Amino acid sequence: MLSEFKEFISRGNVVDLAVGVIVGAAFTGIVKSVVGDLINPFVSLFMAGVDVSGLYIPLSMNMYDSLAAAEHAGAAVFAYGRFFMAVIHFFIVTVVLFGLIKAINSFRRKIESDKVAEETPDPEPEKGPTQEELLIEIRDLLKNIKPTQ
Repeated sequence: MLSEFKEFISRGNVVDLAVGVIVGAAFTGIVKSVVGDLINPFVSLFMAGVDVSGLYIPLSMNMYDSLAAAEHAGAAVFAYGRFFMAVIHFFIVTVVLFGLIKAINSFRRKIESDKVAEETPDPEPEKGPTQEELLIEIRDLLKNIKPTQ
């Protein structure tokens, strides 16, 4: 059972998956920072300084100063600002992943084409007549020339 587990872990797919999960977790922090620190302020600039992630509609008749206050009070809210930021977050992640996958696939195709080029032998150059054959042909041509007098 232990040997089967070692074989399972040593497969490339499992190791690749583990690396992908770790890199994905680290990448999530970067994307959250990009959305929160770069995109939110830029969007807020066009919305008269309103924090987009804090936009909400209270589903009760009570009004609250902020989304945090409404949630603290236990009120039901439609937090569309956070949803908007989650959509932006998703869009950024998918664009970056698309770029990475495209680059990786391009790299793999290049490696595969290089392997095929290495494995394919160069075609043999066409062999022309040997020196001996050429001399015989020249001799025969010279025999056929009639001397002029």
